[in-house]
Amino acid sequence: MLVKQGHVDEALAVLRSRISANPSDAEAWNLTARAYFQAERWDDSIRAAERAVNLKPESSLYHQWLGRAYGRRAEVIGPVGALMLVRKVKAEFERAVSLSADNLSARADLAEFYTEAPSLMGGDKAKARQLADYVGQRDPMQGHYIRARVVEKQKKADAEAEFKAEIAASHLAEAWTDLASYYRRCGRFEEMQAAVDKAAALAAHDSVALFYGARTLSSSGRNFSGAVQMLRTYLDSHEFSEDGPSFHAHHLLGLLLEKQGDRQAAAQEFRAALALASQYKPAQDALTRVSR
Repeated sequence: MLVKQGHVDEALAVLRSRISANPSDAEAWNLTARAYFQAERWDDSIRAAERAVNLKPESSLYHQWLGRAYGRRAEVIGPVGALMLVRKVKAEFERAVSLSADNLSARADLAEFYTEAPSLMGGDKAKARQLADYVGQRDPMQGHYIRARVVEKQKKADAEAEFKAEIAASHLAEAWTDLASYYRRCGRFEEMQAAVDKAAALAAHDSVALFYGARTLSSSGRNFSGAVQMLRTYLDSHEFSEDGPSFHAHHLLGLLLEKQGDRQAAAQEFRAALALASQYKPAQDALTRVSR
């Protein structure tokens, strides 16, 4: 629960105690990897995830998280190191898929890899489509999302239809934020705003959509005041997702307030983020910047 809420420092303290009492606690190592992952401490996340996999190699979930940690590290390392890590990303996701027919999110991660990676590095859009078909039989929303991303990557016009099919299959706020992100990438900002508004209207039962919507608005450089309100509502809900931890919301809120010229309020949000995740470097850097 602490990891889901984004209380990284508190979570790590509890997990260190668990590991000290039982160094073979694979679940504690996996949760440690996920806490470090949230804090963007990729090397620490990899080390903990590798330990979890070594302790419980039959766990699909643990291989999946190791693949994710490798993937994020590959995004920030040099090209030679990234090439080596990309191979590991592929291997871990494929292993996660092979270990569990029920781990649909691992198939989604592998499909994303196949979609985004160049063919010389293991990318394969045909395989991504096959995964979309498999997932779609069990989770139509996720299946449509995977197909939408494949089609979008191929620069085909029917990507929008797949995103709308995702909405029709789920009627969830999160699906509307996926469509909003697509419109942002296309530069269709009025439609993006309409999709964000729809997500916000449905967010009572899917509060993380407020975080996703605010992030989309921030990335587009538009409607900062609307994004600020969405983040404040999200933080007041106390119903956080592991993909939208509370300290990330505080950090993003701080960035938006900084862009609006309110450096004092921004600093308060960056401090709030660091109170939960003291080693979160983006918030450290942001606080230093607005405190000059």
